Amino acid sequence: MAVDDPARADPAPAATVTLPSRPRLAVLGAGHTGPVIARVAMAAGYPVTIAASGDPVNIALIADVLAPGAEARWAADAVADAGIVVLAIPLHRFPSLDPDLLADRLVVDTMNYWPPVDGVQAMFDDPRYGSSEIVQRRLARATVVKTLNHIGYHELGAAVRIVADLIERIGYDAVRLDGLRAGRLLQPGGPVFGVPLGRTGFARALAG
Repeated sequence: MAVDDPARADPAPAATVTLPSRPRLAVLGAGHTGPVIARVAMAAGYPVTIAASGDPVNIALIADVLAPGAEARWAADAVADAGIVVLAIPLHRFPSLDPDLLADRLVVDTMNYWPPVDGVQAMFDDPRYGSSEIVQRRLARATVVKTLNHIGYHELGAAVRIVADLIERIGYDAVRLDGLRAGRLLQPGGPVFGVPLGRTGFARALAG
């Protein structure tokens, strides 16, 4: 499989994001992370659909048990009417994800590149770039926000406000960073990864 070169030209800026106060979420991924995000988002009043790589029948039971109320759909159908798409798929599946599926979408990247867990992934094995920078370059027509693993963003304040509101509504403190490059601080081995911190402690750990 060909691997995109993350050093090529920056992606074109995404369109300005305008969404209702509680837009529909499409959660892509029905493993450990996706159903939890679906469940807490629904508890905060967001409508949610959930999808995996195949037939929604295969994840219907997972949705019923772990995220009751989330509708299992085909990925394309889930994304079609979603205001926010949560990317919670296994990292090794990301290279096969069709970028066109997420064109013009606000995408929340919850993935981490962690070689001891994921093994070496050629697309992400470049120390010059954080994992979400590589995700943004591949999803060049989408707007990517890194959070749940935490928050940062590629220069669109509207998108940051929308996702920060989601984070606050589901019970967490949103701490805004300067961009996806700052998302490296949130990755495995960074000062806040896996550490339960409030807003002040989180900001202090990043500053230190």
